[in-house]
Amino acid sequence: MQPTEPSSRPLHWLSPLVYLSSNFISLAGVVLATAGGVSWFFLLPALSQSTNQNPYLGILWLADLGVLLAGLALIPLGIILRRRKLRGAGGEPAFPPLTLQSPQLRRLLGFVLVTTVANVVIAGHLTYSGIEYMDTQQFCGQVCHVVMQPEFVAYQQSPHARVACVECHIGPGASWFVRSKLSGMGQVLAVALNNYPRPIPSPVENLRPARETCEQCHWPQRFTGEKMMVHTEYSDDEQNSAATTVLLMKVGGRAWNGTVGIHGAHMADNTKIEYIATDAKRQTIPQVIYTDVNGKQTVYNDTGNKVTPDQLAHGERRVMDCVDCHNRPTHVFQLPDRALDDAMANGNISPSLPYIKKQALAALKTEYPDRVTARKQISSTLDAFYQKNYPSVYSGDRKNVDAAITAVEAIYERNIFPEMKVTWGSYVNNLGHMDSPGCFRCHDGSHTSADGRTIPNDCSTCHELAAMEEKNPKILSDLGLSPGQAGAGSN
Repeated sequence: MQPTEPSSRPLHWLSPLVYLSSNFISLAGVVLATAGGVSWFFLLPALSQSTNQNPYLGILWLADLGVLLAGLALIPLGIILRRRKLRGAGGEPAFPPLTLQSPQLRRLLGFVLVTTVANVVIAGHLTYSGIEYMDTQQFCGQVCHVVMQPEFVAYQQSPHARVACVECHIGPGASWFVRSKLSGMGQVLAVALNNYPRPIPSPVENLRPARETCEQCHWPQRFTGEKMMVHTEYSDDEQNSAATTVLLMKVGGRAWNGTVGIHGAHMADNTKIEYIATDAKRQTIPQVIYTDVNGKQTVYNDTGNKVTPDQLAHGERRVMDCVDCHNRPTHVFQLPDRALDDAMANGNISPSLPYIKKQALAALKTEYPDRVTARKQISSTLDAFYQKNYPSVYSGDRKNVDAAITAVEAIYERNIFPEMKVTWGSYVNNLGHMDSPGCFRCHDGSHTSADGRTIPNDCSTCHELAAMEEKNPKILSDLGLSPGQAGAGSN
């Protein structure tokens, strides 16, 4: 007997597959997979041109990926369920044999081969593009517009505005990427159910260690020298009287001459600073533990904060890193007084306008139901004040009046978001100690060790005072700067 030609041998393994795939679920999967593939061709040119401008095209891209993958999953699911149903009804029927000599089977196999290759290409491209899109600023800040608007607006005004969100919030490596996306699924659900907190709390407990993110660009141990900080304050009198303070901040590391700056003291090699916080925002720190290069530990307890051993045991023990001081390096929200001082020093608001500091501060501190109302009332209030009380200024210096109104509106819109209940002081900034306790959480003069040593809190520890609330500081004139010029570049 002659052996059967390969083309005429029955394909017993294929016959059940063809038979079992003729069910509603598998056919629905074919429809979805086809729809996802066709949609991809229409989305591809639009997305390649508009991803950076329209965040919602990216959502369509992800939805198309979901449709395609759902369709591909339904096809084998239908086959499995059909097989189980037949077995439950008394066993599988005898499937008719198929051979490659059948033109119908050949066409079917050709179709399956082509569509499988196409689906692999399309699914791969959709998956890669979807992951890439989820790493964009538009996805992070604009898709959930109301929820993330405060943080996204602050981010756009920050020194890190051209650094992608994922560089700091995720960092390199697959494990943190997966962790962040799993966390994001819960956040998407909260947005869909409208049960997210307002304002959104700072995610202090979920941040990756700064050594794996911030220090990929910044090197604290190598910070050197001093930084001149100039801040001009304007009073609420008619002349908006100015007083300038000049500080030389000791931000450096450990210099060759033995001097130690702020970063050198807190981030020195082979030393470690830990602390225990008893509140979720890490503002109450009753204990600090310092380990020197020899491994010796010194414990500093806050003598003014009588915490119990149980409170200490249940507090958060943490190794200090960058974000304990720079807790809002990108998403900075100002307080109204300082924001106005900066705008006046930078020339965005003219100090020559009578009572502008007082009137602008009052307008900013007024509570408004929404941002549209705020803009209208800030504009009408300041405009009416100068029109009524200083008509000559209103008519003769209208350009500065209008510029001041625009600047005050901008300050409000950078910092206040009624829909998210973000108002003045909603987010604490730990850098310095002017707007919040900040440094004084530990450097308060009360954290003392058992042998009587105290964490220092005298001014000269961190900065030298070159001028204190002076009208025309000599140090600035020696440098050929006016307070306004220095403030514009050093605040």
